[in-house]
Amino acid sequence: MKSTSHYLRVLAFGAMLSLSASAFAVPIGGVEFPQGAVSFADSVVSYTPGLVGGNPTDPHRGAANALGIPNYNGVNGCASQAACTFVSLGDGGNIVLRFVDNVLTGSDSSALDLWVFEVGPDVEDTLVDISTDGTTWISVGAVGGSTAGIDIDAFGFGSSSAFAYIRLTDDTLLDGQDGATVGADIDAVGAITTRRVTLVPEPGALGLLGAAFAALMLVSRRRV
Repeated sequence: MKSTSHYLRVLAFGAMLSLSASAFAVPIGGVEFPQGAVSFADSVVSYTPGLVGGNPTDPHRGAANALGIPNYNGVNGCASQAACTFVSLGDGGNIVLRFVDNVLTGSDSSALDLWVFEVGPDVEDTLVDISTDGTTWISVGAVGGSTAGIDIDAFGFGSSSAFAYIRLTDDTLLDGQDGATVGADIDAVGAITTRRVTLVPEPGALGLLGAAFAALMLVSRRRV
């Protein structure tokens, strides 16, 4: 029969493993992200569809569908926002996303640093801007439809740079102006070259971590 201390060690290890499981999620969407799922945008700051011309229909306006890891399932005509895996920007529309637990950095090389997962049957261009504060924006060019990357070092930024905000704008001059999914369709945005930032743990995470440490302390005392 296994001892109580054995089960406590298993519990402690499992709790700590669950807190760091995301670090093992590489590659993702066919692209290698050294930091795993933490590399992807976590929050929608703003979403303004169809600034210039046509607007996407309501099922394709779920801004939160641009968050997290890419999960495009090949379905382009969605019945609802909840059933959709992407958000359509509309003709000339834009979306601003934020990296909460990490920042986008340069790599001090010509390697790609930022990857935009633009999906759907049409190749639609997307203008890309980055920002440290969500107010002052710097253009880093565009992605020419489909999934594509950008090397921000080419624009003068290196590993010491830290950008938390990404703005994606449909290039209205090159795309169509009508349809249910008009404009660029964004599934996910990931920082290939990234640095984690320190966050205050949520109460649930603190409780889980506390339980892990308590279990380890109990095992240690039993050995004395």
